[in-house]
Formats: sequence, structure tokens, C-alpha cells
Amino acid sequence: MAEPRVWDDDSVDWDGFRLVVIRSTWDYAERRDNFLAWCARVPQVLNSIPVVAWNTDKTYLRALAEAGVPTVPTTWIGPDDLDDAIRLPAGQLVVKPTISSGSQNTSRYGAGDRSAARAHVRRLLIDGRDVMVQPYVASVDAEGETGLIYLDGSFSHAVRKGPLLRSPGVVTDELWAPEDISPRVPDAEELAVAEATLDALPWPRAALLYARVDLVRGKAGAPLLLELELAEPSLFLGLGSGAETRLAAAIAARLGKVGNDRRSDPLSGGPLRPIGDDQSGDEGTEGFVGPERLLPRL
Repeated sequence: MAEPRVWDDDSVDWDGFRLVVIRSTWDYAERRDNFLAWCARVPQVLNSIPVVAWNTDKTYLRALAEAGVPTVPTTWIGPDDLDDAIRLPAGQLVVKPTISSGSQNTSRYGAGDRSAARAHVRRLLIDGRDVMVQPYVASVDAEGETGLIYLDGSFSHAVRKGPLLRSPGVVTDELWAPEDISPRVPDAEELAVAEATLDALPWPRAALLYARVDLVRGKAGAPLLLELELAEPSLFLGLGSGAETRLAAAIAARLGKVGNDRRSDPLSGGPLRPIGDDQSGDEGTEGFVGPERLLPRL
């Protein structure tokens, strides 16, 4: 297990912080309860705790599919199914736990690797994990994935993510698998699916500081939702012209809202323990950080 990240460091004094933006969470999947507990200790976290809790379990894909979003077909297997015969879809498969990140514990299996795939599923179930099994989307080998990044509810830029599961076997034993990333211009179909995905969320899109919608092309060529990243995003800011400034401006705007309205959370659905409620002093004298000062930290 890698050394704990700062989010798992109880020695950090958060009293001087107004807002924390999640940018690196790669070891949360093994300690998700601890991670969510840490989020609850922070004055305010973005995206908000309800969003993070919902998005760090990939069963959110089931909810989005039920809402009409075209998604990669998924078979869901829980620990209660351990004693049952594990039935897997035909063809090449991808097996992974529903709580995972960075392609950890994720493997691709060929059509003739059913016994190895079932053994992988059983290992995860014995560990008490829920499992998701998806068909391997062959278009990824040539076309890759399209990641559409949204900042403050609006489309910012897009990237091409090269294939990670090039052959059967575990992708990585590290916190994340290296990726081949390049700029991409999404087409109208991809934009439409990304927009539909954000519109189907339990929160208004304006409540999200950031979102990344990862799409692949199905057998018929239509885009399908593979994943939605609201809690552990690689936003690839350097590949989108002006993206750093847009994100910094969105953060600065939220800092202003926190300072000017201490009575409630400015983001729908997100718990806020406003900074200063238990502090004395003149509430009208606080300053706010401008976008240009945030840029070096992104």
C-alpha cells in the first residue's frame, strides 16, 4: 500500500482553510470510508460531499442508464452472489470492482479466459467488494476514449485517452496506470451524450466545479458513457486553451460566495460548515483570492 496522501493526514489543521478542491485522490479506493470521513472534516470540499460519495461508487452508472443515458452495458455482481454460479457475458470482458480508480484491480479477458475472469470476480467478492463486468469495447484500440471536461457546468475542452487494456491481465499494480493523452475535438454526438449525462445528475450542473465525461464508441458507432469523473479527476488543463484560468475563476467565485453568505452552502446538495461562524471579528473585512493567484496551484 502506498503512503497515505495528504487527505489521510490527521495532522493537517484545516481552521485556516475556506475551501478545498479535490485534485489527487488516487489511493481513496482502498479506504473510501476514511476518505469520505476526511471530506466531512474539511470546511468545504469541491465537488461537494454528496457528489463525491455518489461518484466514488461506480454503481452510479446503473442510475444513469435507468435515466436514459446510453452507457456501456454492465453486469453487476455483489458479495451475496458469491455462492451462485457466476454467469458472464459472451466475448471479451473487463472485470473491476465498483469502487476503484486509476485502473487498479482491473483486467481484460479474452473470450476463452472465462475461468480466469470468474476467479478474478470471486477474489473481489471474497474481499467484500461489489463487481462490475463489461464487454471490452473494441473501438478503443483504434480510436481511444473521448474525455469531455466541463468546468463550472460548461464545456471546456476534450482529450483523447489511448487504450489501457491492450492485452489480458491486470493493468497496473500502482496507484494508477500511465495514460496516452492528446487533445481531441468532440463531435456533435459526443457532446450530446455528455450534455445528457450531466442533465441526468441528481444535482444541477452549475453545482459542479468540474466534471469529466468519458465516452467510447459502441458496436454501432454511437457514443456510450464509460465513466463520469466528479471526484478524482484528471482534467488535463494544459490541453485546453484557457482551461486553467476558467477553473481558477470558478474557484475564486465560490470563495466569494462562501465569504459573503455564511448561512448556507452555495452549492446545491453540498454540506458546508461555513468558515467563521464560530469566530469573532468584522465579517465585512475579508478579502478574496483572485484567479491569477490561484493559477500556480492548479
